Amino acid sequence: MIRIVLAILMITGVAAKADTMRLAATTSFNNSGLSDALLPAFKVDTGINVQLLVVGTGQAIRLGQAGDVDAILVHSKAAEEAFVSADFGTHRREIMYNDFVLIGPSADPSRIKDAESAIEVLQLIAATEMTFVSRGDDSGTHKKELMLWSAAKLFPDFFGAWYKAVGAGMGASLNSASGLDAYIMADRASWLNFGNKGGLELLYSGDPMLFNQYAYIPVNSDKHVHVKSEAAQRLEQWLLSARAKNIINNYKINGEALFIFNGAP
Repeated sequence: MIRIVLAILMITGVAAKADTMRLAATTSFNNSGLSDALLPAFKVDTGINVQLLVVGTGQAIRLGQAGDVDAILVHSKAAEEAFVSADFGTHRREIMYNDFVLIGPSADPSRIKDAESAIEVLQLIAATEMTFVSRGDDSGTHKKELMLWSAAKLFPDFFGAWYKAVGAGMGASLNSASGLDAYIMADRASWLNFGNKGGLELLYSGDPMLFNQYAYIPVNSDKHVHVKSEAAQRLEQWLLSARAKNIINNYKINGEALFIFNGAP
């Protein structure tokens, strides 16, 4: 009898383990609250629990390369394509998008509100040397920020003390900006869901360069045989479903949508 009970426990333990997968996803996916809307619904529909590792895009990719997760959900296309090209990921599937926005003190001492482009925004901030908080964490947001500085022909390595790379996630970086009354670039979803705005407000948005695409990539089980490719595939299929689309498009704060679904099977 004891042996039968032990056998049942072993079987159910294996089943329980098989029903959990690991997903490395960006801090913005979590800070926005969308993860709390999507992942429980996925579990209800499939029985699969998603263990979420909340990290920046760079760290998510490193976790995928090491086989420490079954899939990644990130937002830096060049890094994603390199990940897939190196066979660490099986393919890249676009799921949803929003945009980056420029936040700053309501007095707007650098006068970015009337800028004609995101590049001009950064040029104005650099020219006036007003405090700017950078995530500085190799996240998708950080990568985009560095790309924009480069496009503006400006290089943070040579900036003075006004440029503060905090090496933190989106929420913590926004808190730093709020405490310093500083400028910062953030994804719209994290900003809308951020509670400690203080004297900050959204000052600039709308440049096509600020487009922010999120993509899902299953980790390649040929590289790491322990990867739960079937569970990762089921999550991908579910994220492309009508149910997920409805949740994503209807996830709003104060009537404003945080993400727009654009996935295709």
